[in-house]
Amino acid sequence: MPPILQRATSFARVQFLRLASLIRQYPVRAALALPALLLLYVLVLIPFTPGIGDLRKAKSETPSVLLASNGTVLAEYRRSNRRWVTLDKISPHVVNALISTEDHRFYQHHGIDFQRTAGALVSTLSGELQGGSTITQQLARNLYPEEIGRAATITRKVKEAITALKIEAVYSKDEILETYLNTVPFLYNAFGIEMAARTYFDKSADKLDVLESATLIGMLKGTSYYNPVLNPDRARKRRNLVLDQMAKHGKLDPARLDALQKRPLRLDFERQVEPLGIAPHVAQHVRKWLIAWADSKGYDIHADGLRVRTTIDANIQKLANQAVARQLAQLQKLADGQRKAGAERALLQAGFLALDPRSGAVRAWVGSRDFAQEQFDHVSQARRQPGSTFKPFVYGAAFMQGLSPSFAFIDKPVAIDSGGGDVWTPSDATPPTGQPTTLRDGLVYSKNTITAQLVQKIGPASVGQLAQALGVRQSKLDLVPSLALGTSPVTLLEMVAAYGSIANGGHYMLPVLVASVEDHQGKLLETFTPVREGTPAMPRADSLTLVDVMRGVIDQGTGSAIRQRYGIQADVAGKTGTTQDNTDGWFIMMNPQLVAGARVGFNDNSATMGNWGQGARSALPMVGEVFQGAFRNRWLDQNAEFDIPRRRAPPPAPLPAPPQQRRNDPLADIVNGLFGRILKQLQ
Repeated sequence: MPPILQRATSFARVQFLRLASLIRQYPVRAALALPALLLLYVLVLIPFTPGIGDLRKAKSETPSVLLASNGTVLAEYRRSNRRWVTLDKISPHVVNALISTEDHRFYQHHGIDFQRTAGALVSTLSGELQGGSTITQQLARNLYPEEIGRAATITRKVKEAITALKIEAVYSKDEILETYLNTVPFLYNAFGIEMAARTYFDKSADKLDVLESATLIGMLKGTSYYNPVLNPDRARKRRNLVLDQMAKHGKLDPARLDALQKRPLRLDFERQVEPLGIAPHVAQHVRKWLIAWADSKGYDIHADGLRVRTTIDANIQKLANQAVARQLAQLQKLADGQRKAGAERALLQAGFLALDPRSGAVRAWVGSRDFAQEQFDHVSQARRQPGSTFKPFVYGAAFMQGLSPSFAFIDKPVAIDSGGGDVWTPSDATPPTGQPTTLRDGLVYSKNTITAQLVQKIGPASVGQLAQALGVRQSKLDLVPSLALGTSPVTLLEMVAAYGSIANGGHYMLPVLVASVEDHQGKLLETFTPVREGTPAMPRADSLTLVDVMRGVIDQGTGSAIRQRYGIQADVAGKTGTTQDNTDGWFIMMNPQLVAGARVGFNDNSATMGNWGQGARSALPMVGEVFQGAFRNRWLDQNAEFDIPRRRAPPPAPLPAPPQQRRNDPLADIVNGLFGRILKQLQ
């Protein structure tokens, strides 16, 4: 309760105490003062009830809508799980049952039924608690639970009555009925008569018969107590009482009453789940931002019908959904196969993100395998070690210090002092060759020994600085040598944004989801243009050199499945990543028009995948499938090239001609044999 209201009610209580004292001393004078004191009490409470403008706004409440770039509806921000229907779309049996049971003088009063209120007061004073609220007063409670409250106090009843009078001044009787029936709760996250009809009887509100209508209206006295699913006997008795009231007030033929009351309670129960849309994690992410934006501008996202246009490409989003679902279904079979007997089944999770590197516009965002089961966002919330996908930052920092892709280290065992007596000894899956290995090959073939020597030469601080400049800006990076192999946890959002900077000539673009906000009439309220920092994260020439080296990952290295399996011949560059013991698999790929990345792993960091968990096997197929579909449908230009000539791989050497086989000719063998013996004798 606001302090000013507390002071006002305290003042009123003091006056009532004074009145009680006056009644004892001067009963006649006190009786004359009572109306004035009551009027004063009401006047004090009026400012703390909803205004006429608020009431008109509630009558036309329209949820805000989230849209993809092509206008596809992604989500609606409703106050509750409700589908508003007009009064002519509600069965007349519902209206008759409601008025007969809750407020049979509804059309005679103006918000307060003084006769019923007086009767309820007498019953309450005699020890039998009885409600006296009209439908309009109940609507006031439903619309403004915070302003009016639920406490059984005089203050609440007075505020409720004041609001009811205001509602009657703004709404017609039919509008009051329509608003009431569309806002009343019915359990199981069903708000309003339409969702209640679908939940309990699997039909729309206009199809409800008299028994079904009486059952639902009967719940209003106490939805939990008269829950027809859990308490069918109570619900049936309450239904029959409603039928009795309908017959009493002329809304039901009394001749039918006995037969109807003998009918069993028949339900067709099914919880109504709000449609999630194609990008539920986007809807969740934008909702937090939109609430703050709307509050600052004086809008209500649940009532003002804002139209929020996002940068999401509905086509690419659908592709990403399919790719993630398909790949995780296959990987889950492998995970289940390696599960030990008696162990609890662990579900694999994944995140996928795609954005346009030129603007930072997010084109697709998949936060988990199933939003209904996992609201945790594996794009923006999950921080995991990125493994070798972090290596491009090491090589990029080296190029910025003047090293060229042809600079070489000897591929040999490495032992680096990490400080504090710890020695870091990174290794690769294959033994060191002892041969010179260029930086190009070190990144293309993801050589840990070469990367470790490189970070020792250029320093981990320069690597961390570049990673942060490119886009890894929220996660803390430990500036130690092992940072080069991706030991500091980061988010997929940060990593894809950083790769986007590389693809964008070294310029960081803030990832954006919202393009514009309009009002319910389509009037533009605000647009959001791409944010490009003035100082590039890395020089353009160095970023292009890095892109060119990362092309080799796709052409020859660990990402070669992009060419071989998915048949993508466009200009792309990327990097795979696998963390220790195959805990996480990563893959991020760049194109001048799109950058996309995926990460796969269990929620539990201690759970590991088998050899199928390597980034090239677990995460790459998701990215490959999305790019393949985008190129095939011409949503991306296959001819788009980075601004540095591609190193065309030499054509494969022709296969040697098969050796000619001798013909099986017995006569020739005899002749050759005789000729050979003759030559030997002559010698």
